[in-house]
Amino acid sequence: MPNPTSRLLALLTLLQTRPSWTGAELVERLEVSPRTVRYDIRKLRDLGYPVEAIPGVAGGYRLSAGTSMPPLQLDDDEAVAIVIALRTATGTASLGEAAGTALVKLEQVLPRRLRGRVSAMRRYTEAARAPGGVDPDLLIFLAGACRDHRRIRFGYRTRDDTESRREVEPHRVVQVGRRWYLVAFDPARDGWRQFRLDRMTVRRPEGARFVPREAPSAAEVVHGLDAVFARHRAVVLVHAPAAEITARLPSTVPVELVDDERCRVHATGESPGALALNLLMLDADFELEQSSPGLDAALATLRRRLG
Repeated sequence: MPNPTSRLLALLTLLQTRPSWTGAELVERLEVSPRTVRYDIRKLRDLGYPVEAIPGVAGGYRLSAGTSMPPLQLDDDEAVAIVIALRTATGTASLGEAAGTALVKLEQVLPRRLRGRVSAMRRYTEAARAPGGVDPDLLIFLAGACRDHRRIRFGYRTRDDTESRREVEPHRVVQVGRRWYLVAFDPARDGWRQFRLDRMTVRRPEGARFVPREAPSAAEVVHGLDAVFARHRAVVLVHAPAAEITARLPSTVPVELVDDERCRVHATGESPGALALNLLMLDADFELEQSSPGLDAALATLRRRLG
């Protein structure tokens, strides 16, 4: 194997496929001298791969866990399998964001010769997405538009079923709870907006390039998304200790201490029904102090159904 780079990649691939290799096995597989193997091991260490020497008569080497994630070398079958697995995981509510990010990275470097195999696998296999799951193709498309600074065009359906046409400058895709949102600048409205992916009908391909604007901070993005859920609010006096209630709620829900046995919770919901369900999840008696219109009716509906 005369090419040093090819030899180094071959050595790395071997180390990633088995827990350990003896020096003699590496010499035989790579068809090089023991001195060359030792030289290549040093090169891998210089590149950040945590290759350990195994003591003993036979000796050997293994790739151990390091303090950071080094690049991986995958063969064709492994790459195709990972793409399919990530597409499946992207459709779930729990792993969607991490799987989607990893999928976008892998799709960008996937060799052209493998894309046909991935397409065939997708054509003849299907996985049901959990509620809140996102279409992997849509996620990849939007992430690519964000990366390449290209406008996107889509139809958007609001919560009251009003249809509109949008052309925006995408910034990033984020997941909040079980929903996915596109954070983008809307030139027609001269402001930053958040769009739910499941309400978008995207036109492809992407539009013209744009010069990125100064994006809102992470705190502003979270605040903007929280405003979606904050359209329906309730302030309730809960007959349970604050520490007990705080342990049941996300850290973003304000809980005020009233006394040793009571606390006040500021709850929000995407709709009156969702707000009512959030209040039931307190798992404690409560009194309504303030509430948005529609909450009383939503609670009455729940009482009737439970009864």
